[in-house]
Amino acid sequence: MATDAHDRPVPEAGVRGQQVLDLLHKAIDIQGPLVRKNIARARQRNPEATPAEVIRNLERMYVSALTGTGAAVGGAAAAPGVGTGVALALSAGEAFSSLELSALFALSIAEVHGVPIDEIERRRTIVLGIMLGGSGSATITKVAERTGQHWARQVVAKVPGETLKQINKILGRHFITKYGTKQGIIVLGRVAPFGIGAVIGGGANAALATLAVRAGRRAFGPPPTSWP
Repeated sequence: MATDAHDRPVPEAGVRGQQVLDLLHKAIDIQGPLVRKNIARARQRNPEATPAEVIRNLERMYVSALTGTGAAVGGAAAAPGVGTGVALALSAGEAFSSLELSALFALSIAEVHGVPIDEIERRRTIVLGIMLGGSGSATITKVAERTGQHWARQVVAKVPGETLKQINKILGRHFITKYGTKQGIIVLGRVAPFGIGAVIGGGANAALATLAVRAGRRAFGPPPTSWP
């Protein structure tokens, strides 16, 4: 049990969740400049691909990459001769990579849809909203006092920056609650006996990626019919 500045006990899950949130913010900052390169990779095999085709490629790339990193680290962490400390360190590094991939995916989808991502608060709302799924979209539309089927277009592209800051504070607390405990469970699962850890790591990441893909589709709605 940790303590805060006033020596009040802080639940360890909350501390861990805040650390994950801090890592996510760092990942969002890092991935912003790489969005267009990621989209270019998705168009590499077919430069004439439509926005819908590019989005499908981005989804496949994201699910494949996230599943692969989870399985690889799970297998390595659980390999014979790897101590628990090293295993946990490997999983912690993979957690940041997962957040980087998730941020890059969400921001790439936003770029294809023409939703502004230049401002840091808008980037954070997009990424947090997609990673939190239904609860994220409910919070965003409630605080913004707007209704609409696809919140990323209706809210993120239009509401003032100060409102987005309020939204992001609430989303951040929800993220801490959801991912502080969940990430801890996944990390410990990867330290399971060799083979099992790879299955847990890959399976957990695949589930998270699938949920993010579905949330992204709900957030943005149908892809543009042509490139701007």
